[in-house]
Amino acid sequence: MNIQLGDTVIGLRRYLGLWSAVVLVFALQGLVHDALLGSTVWSIVDYLRWSMIQWYTWAALAPMVFRLGARHPIQPPMRVRSVLTALVSGTGVPPRFRWLITHLLAGAGITALALVIGAFISALLEPSSFFEQLQQYLGRYAAVGFMTYWALLAIQHSLHYQAEKARREVEASRLATELARSRLQVLKTQLQPHFLFNTLHAIVTLLNEDTVSAEDMLLRLSELLRAFLEDYDGQEISLQRELELLDLYLGIQRVRFKDRLTTQIYVAPDTLHCAVPSLVLQPIVENAIRHGIGRRVGSDRIEIDCRREGDQLCIDVRNHNSTLEAERTAEGDSAGHGIGLSNTQLRLQELYGDAAQLRLDLIWPQGVACRIRLPFRELDSADDAPEHTGA
Repeated sequence: MNIQLGDTVIGLRRYLGLWSAVVLVFALQGLVHDALLGSTVWSIVDYLRWSMIQWYTWAALAPMVFRLGARHPIQPPMRVRSVLTALVSGTGVPPRFRWLITHLLAGAGITALALVIGAFISALLEPSSFFEQLQQYLGRYAAVGFMTYWALLAIQHSLHYQAEKARREVEASRLATELARSRLQVLKTQLQPHFLFNTLHAIVTLLNEDTVSAEDMLLRLSELLRAFLEDYDGQEISLQRELELLDLYLGIQRVRFKDRLTTQIYVAPDTLHCAVPSLVLQPIVENAIRHGIGRRVGSDRIEIDCRREGDQLCIDVRNHNSTLEAERTAEGDSAGHGIGLSNTQLRLQELYGDAAQLRLDLIWPQGVACRIRLPFRELDSADDAPEHTGA
């Protein structure tokens, strides 16, 4: 069984245990007081009985105090001078201070109720009348009771603010997660139209030159888009699945460039089940093709090397028909990053923070290598390893 205290729920045993501790403390205080200053010292049982009547009565009334505190919350700052000035001038209490009047009246009323209940119970157990007991309770416990009301009110507000703070922290965390997810989704949607535009442009070009090749490219694009729809629910997929999607993309590019383009993929078997961001390789390979064979005469070879080094997954994408200076000139970016690479770098930052890296390096005698470093983490399940062959 639980007790509802405003926004807080507490078990009945714990609730009674807390009030029992209060009973014991005040019973011992009464005993020590009479032993040091009083003329008569009663039995410890008598002190416990008196303390139980007083504080268990407040235990029964405390939920009412908590409900009043939740309904009429304290609204700081409170300037006593402003309240007194308003009362003296006859203008009445300002609306933002009406909670104070409410709690002053409620405190007096609940304190009076606690004194009446205590006097009634004491009259049943003591050889004196109700009015005699009420007179004693008014003299001894009225001020303590009124202070008890405000102490309970302070506890209620403290628990409320703690619960509100925890709720806001959870909400802030949820909003931060949603924001990060939205930013990642935006970056992913920026990659897809860029790739689709280039592919559709190539298909339109081939329609006038090679209808069979254009139809073959269109079928590959259809299969790739279907795979995108299947794998785009999450931010990460296995490296094995990522390479399958990349192979579809490379098939489209091989149709476009024919024998001018060759590809080679090297994959360490222990990396196939490693988690990578979905479609992380496609924009990098597209960038290598666009700045290599896409802008230069002759042939080119794209190499993808996937391996594990300690707690990192290392992926290198190399092409041998471009230079880093050419990329800088074409993109107008001193870092040598185009839109695809910049978006990929932002995605890696959002997903892994400083644990992921992406950089461009020149390779000898000619070419550029894009190097990706990710935390090595295997997914729970992965597809069967795809077959990768050079073309």
